[in-house]
Amino acid sequence: MVTAEKILNETRPAAASRLDWKSLALGSPLLATLPGPARRVTRLLEIPLHASLFSQGDRPKAMFFVLSGELRLVRRSRSGGEIILQRSRHGFLAEASVDQPAYHCDAVAAEPSSVLAIQRDAFSRALAVEAFRDRWIAHLARELRRVRAHSERLSLKTARERVLHFIETEGERGMINLRQSKKDWAAELGLTHEALYRALAKMEKQGELRMEHSRLTVR
Repeated sequence: MVTAEKILNETRPAAASRLDWKSLALGSPLLATLPGPARRVTRLLEIPLHASLFSQGDRPKAMFFVLSGELRLVRRSRSGGEIILQRSRHGFLAEASVDQPAYHCDAVAAEPSSVLAIQRDAFSRALAVEAFRDRWIAHLARELRRVRAHSERLSLKTARERVLHFIETEGERGMINLRQSKKDWAAELGLTHEALYRALAKMEKQGELRMEHSRLTVR
């Protein structure tokens, strides 16, 4: 199994010098303010499909930024189902690990992914730099709003309520284009895919929802 510790130990220091920070900065205002000392201990990792970047209980050694592909934080429910806590396609993953002794969930690649691994100690020292600290605080504020919406959604009792909440909070004007399979969406909603399919079919039959391929519109 691929783990963060194994990858970091096997990645050569020379990998840091091959990173194009000018292009990385253009793609992320947060990376643009990352101080030089932290950049010098950053590695580029290639994570295969379904590989685990880290597992629950592992000790954090790096902060991860997903450049391409998709990484997910997942946890198993009591019934054995998979609950997706975070999906990152272009951004940081598991931000809370910056000061935690261990991870509280697993990180799994939903697609072959390229990930920056910034040494955690260097990242912590970078937070003393005002420009980077301010960007990080703004990022965390956005992430907190997303997490609150996700938590509120999981507290809803019915599949129908969770579907409507998702469309209202993640879409625009009652419409959303799904960028994932319905099976993956079910996991993010904390539902079995069977329960989600039944709810969608019932909502469409009753004229409450219109489905056109990956586009869902609330009527």
